[in-house]
Amino acid sequence: MERQEAWLQVSAGHGPAECAWAVLRVVERIQNDAAAAGLEISTLGVEPGPEPGTAQSILLSLVGTEGVDRFVAAWRGTIQWIARSPFRPEHKRKNWFVGIEVLKPPAAAPFDPRDVRFETMRASGPGGQHVNRTESAVRVTHVPTGLQASASEERSQHRNKALAVARLARKLETLEEQQRGESERGRWRAHQALERGNPVRVFRED
Repeated sequence: MERQEAWLQVSAGHGPAECAWAVLRVVERIQNDAAAAGLEISTLGVEPGPEPGTAQSILLSLVGTEGVDRFVAAWRGTIQWIARSPFRPEHKRKNWFVGIEVLKPPAAAPFDPRDVRFETMRASGPGGQHVNRTESAVRVTHVPTGLQASASEERSQHRNKALAVARLARKLETLEEQQRGESERGRWRAHQALERGNPVRVFRED
């Protein structure tokens, strides 16, 4: 059977440090459930949170021959985590919310290569100084839309090119979603509506 892949973006949104703390706990539950379902799960990226032991967001990849879409659909939405604040012991609030979004992995070639233009440049460090002598940084432009993406983190121009292409693919997907009326603002309104009383899952930590 063909292998399927889906991404889950687990985020604290604009919530306080406690929500970023809950992100790690929710991800641990997802990892355990994925293992029990026979799915492969890996972490693609982590944005650190404001306190030690927290994460503002975590991007997960789930792979399997079947059941991937059903699994991620069951987690999509707002998760309510009920626990005392680990940072403010006297704080009365005990309800912390984490948002989970299902993302489609960028295709290997999401656009016609003839529609993109690549430019190379020297990567710059703090203060504008050049961090290397070669033009390893890459900027890619999607000519029909004018969208651009760049990458300069890697020393290899080849790896920076791959990063820039992946980022451009995400921008193009976002543009398509906006054109279909699924803008980020609309998703955030849905997230807020869920937070007000319709979490898809509730966990209690005594």
